[in-house]
Amino acid sequence: GRIATLGEEIYEPRRNIPRAIIVTLLVSMAFYLAVGFVAVGAGGVETLAAATMQQAAPLEVIAARFRLPAVAPLIACGAVTAMLGVLLNLILGLSRVAFAMARRGDFPHGLCRMHAANSTPYAAVILVGLIIAGLALLGNVKTTWSFSAFSVLIYYAITNLAAVRLSASERLYPRFVPWCGLVSCLFLAFWVEPRIWMMGLCLIGLGWIWQRVALGRRGK
Repeated sequence: GRIATLGEEIYEPRRNIPRAIIVTLLVSMAFYLAVGFVAVGAGGVETLAAATMQQAAPLEVIAARFRLPAVAPLIACGAVTAMLGVLLNLILGLSRVAFAMARRGDFPHGLCRMHAANSTPYAAVILVGLIIAGLALLGNVKTTWSFSAFSVLIYYAITNLAAVRLSASERLYPRFVPWCGLVSCLFLAFWVEPRIWMMGLCLIGLGWIWQRVALGRRGK
């Protein structure tokens, strides 16, 4: 997703973005399968399932079964490092989305401000960082990741919808591909708790009202 978000900054995006997405998916799938096989083999399906439901870091529980003192702390450090990578990924991608929306008038124009030295949208980066920090302060990991999952799936559903509406000359793949992505994202998005998707739909409604008001002001 972030690869596509950075389309303006990529050389020959029409050729390189699909390649980068496919390679990223294959590498990620290989890592997930490897970790899953090791976790199931070390602790068993029942232990892994129970740890996933009861612990914030189930792999640390599995690592403790190796009876090596350094394994569990190493897994914990790896998890923290991975989360920092996710955080940087979110700030990188969402700040560019906020910058693009500000440039077309959907967000306040102040978010278009660019850093003089490195040409990054620093105002959008600061705003996104503050929003992420606010969500982290909720203190409830399950609520935060559920809301994040719903938001990301809706985001990708909209992306697939945009791909469906492309003309035949602009499309790289048959139309059924984005249709499958659209249906899959919407189906998975509503598997979270009802209060999560209801709150998400309310925010989407508020965003739609904001966008209508912004369009009306531009029309005047």
